[in-house]
Amino acid sequence: MESASIPPNRVALLTAVTLVAFAGNSLLCRAALAVEGMDAASFTLIRLVSGAVMLLTLLAARGRVRATLAAGSWASAVTLVAYALLFSLAYRSIPAGVGALVLFAAVQLTMLTAAVRAGAGPQGSGWLGVALAFGGLITLTLPGATAPDPVGVLLMSLSGVGWGIYSLRGRGSVSAAHATESTAANFAYASVIALPACIALAQWTPVSIGARGVAIAMTAGAITSGLGYVLWYTVLPALGTTRAAVLQLSVPVIASLAGAVLLSEQLTPRLIGASAAILGGIALVIRRQKAGSA
Repeated sequence: MESASIPPNRVALLTAVTLVAFAGNSLLCRAALAVEGMDAASFTLIRLVSGAVMLLTLLAARGRVRATLAAGSWASAVTLVAYALLFSLAYRSIPAGVGALVLFAAVQLTMLTAAVRAGAGPQGSGWLGVALAFGGLITLTLPGATAPDPVGVLLMSLSGVGWGIYSLRGRGSVSAAHATESTAANFAYASVIALPACIALAQWTPVSIGARGVAIAMTAGAITSGLGYVLWYTVLPALGTTRAAVLQLSVPVIASLAGAVLLSEQLTPRLIGASAAILGGIALVIRRQKAGSA
């Protein structure tokens, strides 16, 4: 299904589902690593393989597996592995909400940089919205008693760059019109690339795999990652680079609230203030874009 043919109201619904799935990735990863004690390498590999298996199974039911591998990209798969592995390593030391905030700040910076270079960046008050959102993220990471682990923040920032590049490649490629095929191929390629990387990482960190951790990793791979990314590839061309970059900043708010409820993570005044600034920034950018297209 091509994104250009999707009615606006359906684009909005699919985007909302996708953003919830992205928040679910943070919650599931944090649950597997912090609660179940699973190691980052095993979680990453199971997540990628599960995503590939889920999507290839869907395509097999439609008789479309044969042409799938041609729809993917090894370069996109490399960025997918970088994102997924750094994502898991970061969540060893930072909460779900904080990790999501840092991740999507890096994603936004990467995608907005591309938009500015293409002459499609924010205009007027849109830049005020970007500044407000980033101000909230900077406030979150300032030194203090509630500041997150700096190594975890760095790893998550690099993960966000990887995801931003992956998103940009998906939006700019011909295969973006065939979301399931391209995502399935990318997950299959990424699984091949991740295997030696995760084996190497396992030499430095103890391997810890339990039934619950494996189930969580499989859910993250098959549902919130595999199917979630299909939706993202589908709606991304319709959103545009700037709107897509800013909308993703709602994910940390979802992850923070869900982390407090489901994982008993603390909602600090710093985190609440940063989330409020991010939402305000999102509102400004979207309002400016709507005014510009009116």
